[in-house]
Amino acid sequence: MAEKPSMTFSLLGSAAPVLAPRRMPTRARTVIERSDNAAVYKTPAAPHESPLKKFSCIPNDMPVILGPRRFPAIVCPPPNTSTSIALSTSIGFHQLPAKQYVNAVHKLRPDIAIGMADMVLGSPPGNKRREKMVDRTHAFTRDALEQLYGDALTRNAKSKTAFFAPVLPLDNAQQSLYLEDLESEFRWDISGLALYEAASLEHIPASLGDLPRLLLSDPSTPHHILREISLGADLLTTPVLGASSDAGIALDFKFPAPVAQDDDKKPQPLGYDMWSVENATAVSSLAEGCVCFACRKHHRAYFHHLLAAKEMTAWALLQIHNYHVFDLFFAGIRESIQNGTFEQDIEAFARFYAPEMPESSGQGPRLRGYQLPAPAAHAPRRAPKVYGRLEEVMVSSSAVTPDTDASGLEEHGFAQKA
Repeated sequence: MAEKPSMTFSLLGSAAPVLAPRRMPTRARTVIERSDNAAVYKTPAAPHESPLKKFSCIPNDMPVILGPRRFPAIVCPPPNTSTSIALSTSIGFHQLPAKQYVNAVHKLRPDIAIGMADMVLGSPPGNKRREKMVDRTHAFTRDALEQLYGDALTRNAKSKTAFFAPVLPLDNAQQSLYLEDLESEFRWDISGLALYEAASLEHIPASLGDLPRLLLSDPSTPHHILREISLGADLLTTPVLGASSDAGIALDFKFPAPVAQDDDKKPQPLGYDMWSVENATAVSSLAEGCVCFACRKHHRAYFHHLLAAKEMTAWALLQIHNYHVFDLFFAGIRESIQNGTFEQDIEAFARFYAPEMPESSGQGPRLRGYQLPAPAAHAPRRAPKVYGRLEEVMVSSSAVTPDTDASGLEEHGFAQKA
């Protein structure tokens, strides 16, 4: 961590807002699935304002990141092409042309735009496919930079959006030419790097080491987040936050970890399952000492009741609490780095807290459309079968219904014929 540039501290200051309400990621899919005359493109805005922020009612001081795909990305059956990538939208799978994405960056003026990358999702690419990935990503980046910041543009016509060039999850040798161009030809036009796996953080060329690094990974625990930061990540995505809220888990951890009073003490859980019957009568807050809105206004028994009743308020309040926990978590990380005790605090955190997230004993909210698998032959049912329940009732009721006449009942002493 000592070799990282001084600007890292301010960049990590903006890493927490990725997980808190102060930073808003936006996907191009919400724009391309509508016509080019969508209302977001017609939103009036001054030259220094973002139409995307005004359309979405996002404060000007909240940074917005625009990317071509949602995260985690969805596997799309259609393949990418040399001029477009396949996306899953609310109206099916579509191709997003690279030129259309750059035009969206020009018109919407986000604070940060993630460059388009030719990613293979769902299965590891072969050797020939990897070469094609590099060539296409190189072309996407080259053309985007030319259209956004090219010499042919006037000063006022050049985009003010910071462009984060994608780095593919491949070995440096497989994308050496692309990285060389990032170091030389593209160096003064890119403002950061977008990486897709933590292993790539260790292989960034030294000449690009001063650029902020946005890691589009899926860390499953806070321990993995700390590891990614120690490897050099400045901005992170953390789907685990939303996944915990959907599972009914109330997070409860701090960084640096509290000082353990007993070395033999069992590791503390990273959160608590609000579905558990233990919380049915608990009137304590979600986390001891928490001052978030959810903990100040409600107790565990109320959350347990909301989850059991399938009230969407439960997941909304849990999300508020979990955002607050992550906000304090990243604030502690920044302070730890500034104090020079980050590595020691990571070790103490690993000893104090359990290595995995707690398991949920209930069911989350209804699956969203993009969370459902794409329809395919012989695919399992998306929901359990609900028809045929009357047949089950008939079978169970027949077990106590005598299959005999009045004479048979009289023989068994149940009745007497008149």
